[in-house]
Amino acid sequence: MEKIITLTFSPCIDKSTSVKGLVPEKKLSCTSPVLEPGGGGINVARALKKLGSEAIAVFPSGGYTGQFFNHLLEKEGISSRIIDSVNETRENIIVLDESTNNQYRFGMPGTTLNDTEWKKCLEVIAGEKEVAYIIASGSLPPGVPKDIYAQLARIAKQQNAKLVVDTSGEALKHASEEGVFLLKPNLSELASLAGKTEIDNAGIYEAARKLISAGGCEAMLVSMGASGAVLFTKDIATLFTPPPVKRLSTVGAGDSMVAGMVCYLSRQINIEDAAAYAVACGSAATMNHGTQLCNKKDADNLFPQIHRIPFNKAVNL
Repeated sequence: MEKIITLTFSPCIDKSTSVKGLVPEKKLSCTSPVLEPGGGGINVARALKKLGSEAIAVFPSGGYTGQFFNHLLEKEGISSRIIDSVNETRENIIVLDESTNNQYRFGMPGTTLNDTEWKKCLEVIAGEKEVAYIIASGSLPPGVPKDIYAQLARIAKQQNAKLVVDTSGEALKHASEEGVFLLKPNLSELASLAGKTEIDNAGIYEAARKLISAGGCEAMLVSMGASGAVLFTKDIATLFTPPPVKRLSTVGAGDSMVAGMVCYLSRQINIEDAAAYAVACGSAATMNHGTQLCNKKDADNLFPQIHRIPFNKAVNL
């Protein structure tokens, strides 16, 4: 099995709970919270484990919350390269309103990293041998330069590793300018890359093709929420749509999608089947409460039901 590394600059402890109803100015009784390790690359590593693959998670961790975070990850059997940080690892809160089935996600500010800490993250990855895939996922906390994923792209090229990037804003822009193997933007992130506030179907096609032609990435998987995702390469433009499922939570759906994609690619499975499995994993994640990510049995059941349509025919281009 090919070696996979994930990088998370802003890990967190996700606390999930529910209340009978959200009412202002009233003390609300919550269900017993479920505590799980989270953050983009962390979730990808956890999802890969659920799918039967292995990944090494690289991340900073600090304070008492950091110690507990490390414990949670160890319990799940995730291999780690931990960079000690001065500041406490952050915590996020996810609350389900049972009366409406609406989910409220409270994301705390990222923990500030100093220069030594974020540079050490890159040094650890640069020191790994025979790496096939590097997955950089999640937002950047204060202190980390916006071009960090561009720096990582240069390391990946030196190692002959394929870099997968799932982020937003300036970090995504810098990564695309350096060039990576795979980008996984959602529609708003792709619009931002194209210099727009919104993007239509023709704009999706044009932006993806332009970026690939310019060397921004070899492949792009554009997430479209419940509608699935579109895979673009220089030769492919295919929409992958999932069957209807009962959606309980969208937390971790994008991370599960990335995990499904790399899981199949690392097993030498063709990129279109990998994209279909990615959509199956993303949909499977929405079938679980809180931050449970995808379930392999659900993903495997959904995979043959993923519909594949040439993008230009699906949207009448």
